[in-house]
Amino acid sequence: MRRRLIALALAAAFASTGVPAGATDLLAAVRAAAEIDPVVASARAQLAATQERVPQARAGLGPTVNATANANFTVIDTTVAPTRDFDSQSLGMLASIPLYRPANREVLAQSELSARLAELQLAQARQDLILRVSTAYFDVLAAQDSLAVVRAQKRAFTEQYESARRNFEVGTATITDQQEAQSRLDLTRAQEAAIENDLEVKRALLSQLVGKPVPETYSLRRDVPVLGPEATREGEWAQIARTQNYAVRQAELAGEIAKREIERQRFGHRPTVDAIAQGTYGRSTNAATSAALAGVRTATGVLGLQFAMPVYSGGLIDARVREAIALQDKSQFDLDNARRTAEQGARQTFLGVKSGLEQVRALEAAQKSSQLALESNQLGYQVGVRINIDVLNAAQQLFSTQRDLARARYDVLLNGLRLRNTAGDLSEADVERINGLLEPYRPPEPPKPAPSPSGGSRPGAAAPGAAPGVGTPGTRGGRSAQPIAPR
Repeated sequence: MRRRLIALALAAAFASTGVPAGATDLLAAVRAAAEIDPVVASARAQLAATQERVPQARAGLGPTVNATANANFTVIDTTVAPTRDFDSQSLGMLASIPLYRPANREVLAQSELSARLAELQLAQARQDLILRVSTAYFDVLAAQDSLAVVRAQKRAFTEQYESARRNFEVGTATITDQQEAQSRLDLTRAQEAAIENDLEVKRALLSQLVGKPVPETYSLRRDVPVLGPEATREGEWAQIARTQNYAVRQAELAGEIAKREIERQRFGHRPTVDAIAQGTYGRSTNAATSAALAGVRTATGVLGLQFAMPVYSGGLIDARVREAIALQDKSQFDLDNARRTAEQGARQTFLGVKSGLEQVRALEAAQKSSQLALESNQLGYQVGVRINIDVLNAAQQLFSTQRDLARARYDVLLNGLRLRNTAGDLSEADVERINGLLEPYRPPEPPKPAPSPSGGSRPGAAAPGAAPGVGTPGTRGGRSAQPIAPR
């Protein structure tokens, strides 16, 4: 009973808010993908493995202790003495403390730099995941909007076709009007099938990233303003990307590692000094020398310094030094390329955001103009100064503008995320801000059928009792005009 009440309460909550029970918003999709994404998991495992190199390198600067033990049984058979046998046992401990090993210190520094490099790689993988999921999510929304638009367009063309067919049957229109409407309707049906397939493909990609089916998504609010980035100048973003981009920072660390590799190889010419401490305990039953020494036990201890100096290695060390120098030069070229790429990427993305904002404003104005143009053509068709093809073209233009406007708004948001990714500043907080702009999906409003010409009139002729081109804008035969406004 308790479970049933909880289920009813959840259902009532979703019903009251209008949120589909299976709907997934952008933030939930990003978080779900972060838990299962193999690229992020691989980078996380690589970080864990690289971090273990630090204690391994630190061990090269600490003491080492080794224990040895042996037991021997010896048989001596000579021609001058009877056969004799004896056994011996020994136990030893050897401790070594490095006093001067500069190459080991470079290895420790390199391991620490490698761990920082792996951290940057993990952060970059997380940013890339946000971009991949956001792109897939907005691709679904764009395909969903395109499908809604083409279905609204199909309904409008169907009504226009039925109107043209009725007018042809009563003799107020020609067969051309009916055929034109039929052509547009057939083309729209083909577009609908293609867009349905595209939507399923994009939804499958999003489901693969999230790790579960995503039958329902949220959509961008229709009245939400699309804003630009905080920094309004192209050069500011380029400078930020040149210093903070993750690829640039990784190239900088790789260059530092390569620089230290040169020093490590050069230390191959240096001597090494270790402190040695050794202790041995032994027991033997050998009585060959003296019966008094039979079963003797001995204990020895040694303290000292061990010095090693490389004299000649056949040119191996010098060749390794030259190799390290060449790799260090390569890392500098890679760093310069990373900076140029990040700077150029920031400039292009910033210009994409800027042009996208201008495109959104232009398409918003075009949508209003297209709506007015459609209503005017419908009114002209009613009074006989416009023909069927004019209404079809106006409706086609309105639907195309609405679809392009929705895609442009998504592109602005995506380019904003890409810009932050280029600057190395993309985080889940940015996803939360965009997630606040979403709302549960609302289907488009069904379009109203276009009015047919007044009875007895012909396309291109004024209706009885009305002058050509005269009428009240936004009215259709005495009723308020209903704009066709699919999402």
